[in-house]
Amino acid sequence: MRRVGRYALLLFVLAVTIGPFLWQLSTSLKGAGEDVYAPDFVPSQPTLANYAGVADVVPVWTFVLNSLFVALVNVVANCVGASMAGYALARLRFRGRRLAALVFASGILVPFEVILISLFLVMRSFGLTNTLTGVVLPGAVAALNVLLMRNAFLALQPEVEEAAVIDGANAWQRFARIAVPSARGTILVVALFSFMFSWDDFLWPLVVLSDPDKYTLTIGLAYLQGTFFQNQRLVAAGTIIAVAPLIVLFISLQKHFFRGVGEGAIKG
Repeated sequence: MRRVGRYALLLFVLAVTIGPFLWQLSTSLKGAGEDVYAPDFVPSQPTLANYAGVADVVPVWTFVLNSLFVALVNVVANCVGASMAGYALARLRFRGRRLAALVFASGILVPFEVILISLFLVMRSFGLTNTLTGVVLPGAVAALNVLLMRNAFLALQPEVEEAAVIDGANAWQRFARIAVPSARGTILVVALFSFMFSWDDFLWPLVVLSDPDKYTLTIGLAYLQGTFFQNQRLVAAGTIIAVAPLIVLFISLQKHFFRGVGEGAIKG
């Protein structure tokens, strides 16, 4: 009975988490003559016309390219910046190192909405409003990613670095040739987190962007839902277009993801 209870709980959690996605997928494949509110997950007349309809009505592929640009730049910036900052906090000795680590840890506790107006004023003073650069900069080096990399580099054996120092390696050589290869799993986790955050971000692009040609996919989907609120098939198709890259990315890299989480787990 205990095992049956565990499996029942797992099935309930699976239904709660996967059910809405399957419902959206089913709705996106239903034809014009099918009831989108009918309690069935398998369309009787499946069609891909809804996906073509999204692309015909709104520039969804322009939104996808904008989101892809923001996500890729964010991934590169976080992998490079968080790795360098994490290595400095973990392996270098300088005054104020613990205070800097505390500042990064405190940054996780500050809600984004608290600094939203300040960030917008900073972007406006730099002339970066209504630009994709202004969308990228606030998340270029996330505090959580820095702490993940710091903990990954703390696991590096001191003897390895000491041997490199004896061989004449400077800090940059130790970082590039010893520290980075040892934390490749955590770097992959940072890349995934950065991609997912920037791909799904809605509030900041909505605030900083005003030109529809520069909208990211999340804002474009909100525009789609506002325009075609009665056509749930198009809304569902747009949702699947937005979610599909994340699902494919996670499925293909899940083994490395969980291994990297173990490398850079934040220890209490």
